[in-house]
Amino acid sequence: MNALRSFAHAVVDAMDGIYQTLIEQSNFRIQIVLTVLVVVGAIVLHFDLVKWAVIALACGAVLTAELFNTGLEHGIDLFQPGNHPLARSAKHAGAGAVLMIAVAAGAAVTLAYCAALLGK
Repeated sequence: MNALRSFAHAVVDAMDGIYQTLIEQSNFRIQIVLTVLVVVGAIVLHFDLVKWAVIALACGAVLTAELFNTGLEHGIDLFQPGNHPLARSAKHAGAGAVLMIAVAAGAAVTLAYCAALLGK
């Protein structure tokens, strides 16, 4: 039972992290809205299994990157509350990672939509 209880606590903690990020981070809320729009469009266009996999991985990767970036920012703020060049660089690198995966996800989703619209 201890393993099950530990797993349950881990899930509760993870859900709390997602909730806190949703409350605190406007970019995360925007990404959630975009994910919903992508999913609704996929439903309307009757995406096949492969296209669903593409959008699930793409949207999941962006949301995951934003969660990691939020954790990174909080950790930096905890240990370096003031301005420091390395703290700034670390935060910018985290934001850059989110941007990179968002661009890649946007390209993947765009290709999935193009293929669906062209009947492929």
